[in-house]
Amino acid sequence: MTTATADLVIVANRLPVDEVVNPDGSTSWGRSPGGLVTALEPVLRAQHGAWVGWPGGTDQEIEPFESDGLTLVPVPLSADDIEHFYEGFSNGTLWPLYHDVIAKPLFHREWWDAYVDVNRRFTERAAEVAAPGATVWVQDYQLQLVPQMLRELRPDLRIGFYLHIPFPPAELFAQLPWRRQILEGLLGADLIGFQLPGAAANFIRLVRTRVGHRTHKDTVQMPDGRLVRASAFPISIDAEEFETMARSEAVQSRAKEIREQLGSPKTLFLGVDRLDYTKGIHARLRAYSELVAEGHVDVNDAVFVQVATPSRERVEQYRILRDEIDRLVGRINGDLGHYGRPAIDYQHASFPREEMAALYRAADVMVVTPLRDGMNLVAKEYVACKYDDEGALVLSEFAGAAHELRQAWMVNPYDINGMKATLLDAHRASPEERRRRMRAMRVQVKENDVARWAENFLGDLAGR
Repeated sequence: MTTATADLVIVANRLPVDEVVNPDGSTSWGRSPGGLVTALEPVLRAQHGAWVGWPGGTDQEIEPFESDGLTLVPVPLSADDIEHFYEGFSNGTLWPLYHDVIAKPLFHREWWDAYVDVNRRFTERAAEVAAPGATVWVQDYQLQLVPQMLRELRPDLRIGFYLHIPFPPAELFAQLPWRRQILEGLLGADLIGFQLPGAAANFIRLVRTRVGHRTHKDTVQMPDGRLVRASAFPISIDAEEFETMARSEAVQSRAKEIREQLGSPKTLFLGVDRLDYTKGIHARLRAYSELVAEGHVDVNDAVFVQVATPSRERVEQYRILRDEIDRLVGRINGDLGHYGRPAIDYQHASFPREEMAALYRAADVMVVTPLRDGMNLVAKEYVACKYDDEGALVLSEFAGAAHELRQAWMVNPYDINGMKATLLDAHRASPEERRRRMRAMRVQVKENDVARWAENFLGDLAGR
């Protein structure tokens, strides 16, 4: 049994490290990229914290270990766990349900059984490692049963939960056969965080109507006398780190090189997404191709770079989407591009952060048009990298980031004609107009960075 020493325990689907194969064939652990790790690492160090999560791979029985001063507590998953818990219930049921049923969610009982089983295993590891009276912060939709399970095992703990994706309205959530179990699972927490106030309000309303607990504003009165609060804590990025990276000589040089490799276009449009059906990539590329076909944008003067990071490639819906985007890009370039001048430069690949910073620096118009997104940190990364206040951000009103980055050019991604008009507006905007908007957005991103997000959540959790 793990020694209980941690005053702060983070419980997340993945550990903050990836296994790296060295040139000599040996393996080691390297830190995963990502804002969550950046935000929580200093807090974990200060509080002698531990991180509970899946190490990647299958059937790996790994003892708790230290990596770069962090205590990491692995939870092994089998191939069946990954198929039923992760690819199944988490990403075949909850992900589409929570994203407005853009794709049809599937409700398989064996997936639910695996979800319960894996959540229990995460709970047991967290209960083992948490010191008496410790704070445990559970992350995201894969682990929504952990708060209640943990409350039953360790009532001495202070428990927080944060949902990184949207939380659906009651009419959609009601489709879930296990809706009450999920709500009760979350109510094991003292504080439940959402990206937006509307999501917190959806949760409170569901608890009142589906579970029957008394509620008042953002608070639930539990039968045991506990008060559970549900509130919005919009997540962000390490803005200073991105700006520092963007200002570096290497990134500036690479940004210039990217434009040259693309034929030095007058305007570089950029989309950066995981290859996911929620991201609106198909509609975005279609809108841009129509602008080219209609003569509003000239392929000799402009190019659209679309980076689509591979995602969940074992899931059928994602394979279908990949093939659809491949065909669309091929058709657009065949119809509208010519030798050395494609209309769309499509990159189905994952790039390191420095390369992404260079792409942000190179781009004149950033196009972020998800059909539904909890936040969308790409929009904030682009703003953070534009230290000279240049550039234009076109942003879906259905991204959580739209509630903060109000000076972006807003679009309804379901409205192709509206998206075309907005893309043209951003493309043709004066330098003064772009700078005015970008300055305001940069203030927002810098003042509300990821460290402030973590500080606000943990501060509210501690104060309860």
